[in-house]
Amino acid sequence: MSLTVLLSCSTQPSDTASTPTASPSAQTSKVMSGMTHGGKSKININTAILSQLDKLEGLLGVPALSNKIQSSRPYGKPEELVSKNVITQVQFDQVKDMVTIEDIVLTGEAKDLDYMTKLGLMKGHLLVAKELLALQKPDQAEPHIGHPVEEIYADVEDQLQERNVKEFKTTLITFQDLVKAGAKDPAKVNNEFKISMQAVDDAIATLPSTQRQSPAFVLQVINGLLDTANAEYGAAIANGKITQAIEYQDSRGFVTYANELYSGIAAQVATQNPETHKAIQQTMAELTNVWPAPMPPVTAVKTPTQVSQLIKTVEMDTQKAVKTS
Repeated sequence: MSLTVLLSCSTQPSDTASTPTASPSAQTSKVMSGMTHGGKSKININTAILSQLDKLEGLLGVPALSNKIQSSRPYGKPEELVSKNVITQVQFDQVKDMVTIEDIVLTGEAKDLDYMTKLGLMKGHLLVAKELLALQKPDQAEPHIGHPVEEIYADVEDQLQERNVKEFKTTLITFQDLVKAGAKDPAKVNNEFKISMQAVDDAIATLPSTQRQSPAFVLQVINGLLDTANAEYGAAIANGKITQAIEYQDSRGFVTYANELYSGIAAQVATQNPETHKAIQQTMAELTNVWPAPMPPVTAVKTPTQVSQLIKTVEMDTQKAVKTS
């Protein structure tokens, strides 16, 4: 993945139809201390939303670590994760190259990717919420409506204002409150879901249509969604069992929307690179089988390591597709 919560390959050269030779430096300006040696954005432990922090939780296998990091803010330096007893020194040594307290300034395409990916995470949350509501489980659905409101909206609000997007936090809160109250009127719940999804779609529509239809751009967004799904899935599993239903459902929603995005560009990818298209389709189908239903199975279909490998395979194949688009 490449931008923090962002994308898995955002810092790789990103070809587009209009700028096939554009370099990352021409597309984005970043605080250098906010980048890892591998070129990926670091996680700002002072400002990252929970789904970003879940990458650390999944890697270290520490239950509820994301919440613990968040509750121990602010940090004057990354090493305070240890001095504040959030994690041990041994654990810090495993993630020290992934964390920072510096802001990362995004411009150009990287900023658009960040924007689209975060809105994509909103859609993933709402999609799995709808599935849970259809199963008459409003208590399970409510957190997935709450996350876009409580985490993601604030993280993307400045960009929404810059792009003159009509405020829709109130819309999301109205939907959340309706579900909190028990979702007793299915017709009203369905209507509020549609209004909420349309609000997110309207925000996405402020990006140029050429960009939204560009395989090079969309594939990077897909990588970002899958990277976050990978982190959430890792946080959901303990000893081969799914112990955190919300994280399992989060990852299901993100993969669902990643599939939806790919369906929109599949014909273009198939025309430009049929073998890569076939490989992406096959891996995505195998990945989708990891989440057989909105309610998690007792035993995980695949281990976090196996899921990580599938997502890595998709990333490698999408990079091939980007080079030919």
